[in-house]
Amino acid sequence: MPFALADATLLALFGLSGGVILGLAARLGRFCTLGAIEDMLYQNSTLRLRMWGLAIGVAGLGAALLMAFGALDPALSIYHRAPWSPVMAIAGGLIFGYGMALAGNCGFGALARFGGGDLRSFVIVLVMGISAYITLSGPLAALRTTLMSLSAVPTGLRSYPQLFDVLLGLPVPFGNALLSGAITLWAISNRAILTNPQSLFWGAAVGLAITSGWAGTAWIAANGFSSFPVQSHAFTAPLGETLLFLMTSSGGGLSFGVGSVFGVLLGAFIGSLIKGHFRWEACEDPRELKRQVLGAAMMGAGAVMAMGCTIGQGVSAFSLMTFNAPLVFAAIFAGAAFGLHQLITGFAPNFGRD
Repeated sequence: MPFALADATLLALFGLSGGVILGLAARLGRFCTLGAIEDMLYQNSTLRLRMWGLAIGVAGLGAALLMAFGALDPALSIYHRAPWSPVMAIAGGLIFGYGMALAGNCGFGALARFGGGDLRSFVIVLVMGISAYITLSGPLAALRTTLMSLSAVPTGLRSYPQLFDVLLGLPVPFGNALLSGAITLWAISNRAILTNPQSLFWGAAVGLAITSGWAGTAWIAANGFSSFPVQSHAFTAPLGETLLFLMTSSGGGLSFGVGSVFGVLLGAFIGSLIKGHFRWEACEDPRELKRQVLGAAMMGAGAVMAMGCTIGQGVSAFSLMTFNAPLVFAAIFAGAAFGLHQLITGFAPNFGRD
């Protein structure tokens, strides 16, 4: 391996480099998944939703290019190797989306805000990481695996490009590029984003960061001396991995996810300094803190059930055009919309009043 670096160190460096780009996109480009949903529902603006779509499209085109050159086998990714349960995908996505609305951020957004000095987001990051590991390998792990096995669909296919290959004979890279291209065209088919170079740049930058994750982990999986999963950026389980690494590197060492978390923090910190927005903030209302803690706990559990968050499923898995990604995406959107409605307009009955 180059520079005699260990595989885990190289993985962490790949995660760090892409994470820095993601952190900068959050602070300088205002790339925010909850913000995109809120803008669409309450500001009648799809600009940030189209940035999200552009990130998916660019990441998907990048992944297709890697597949075409034999540099990425999607079958080795964590999204292809795990059982597929539409029920868990939808339920987990709904729980995550509702929790995201309560917390005011997803895991990625909380990291980006913490990088800008927001201590409230630090609480969200801690609670979400702990909740994720409680569900992933802690007291709720047995219940989760049981529900997953009972609801799993017995199919060897995990993505639409694979389905196109079976039904139409289209090669998987071509099918991936076709779908990704369509999403990209939708994303840029609006004057608001076409006349906003910053949004175009940072949406594409997020997509390229996801592609770099696939390229780096796939290269190490093929050329390294240790067994590591092929993955790209996600911000649920990696929060727990980072906590383990900080507490005891022997219990949980360096990984792509740990590097990615530190990268987002670093990128967000740099971005906040560039914008002059860095400042320490804390929660002054106990009710707000209670809501954020509850939301973070729901996000950690929901994301593990759905096998990903707004970045893990909403961009990384989507770039491989998995069956799971659109389901989780739609469920997160619905859960967040419900939660935002509850917070903003409430559910008090009208009782016939004008």
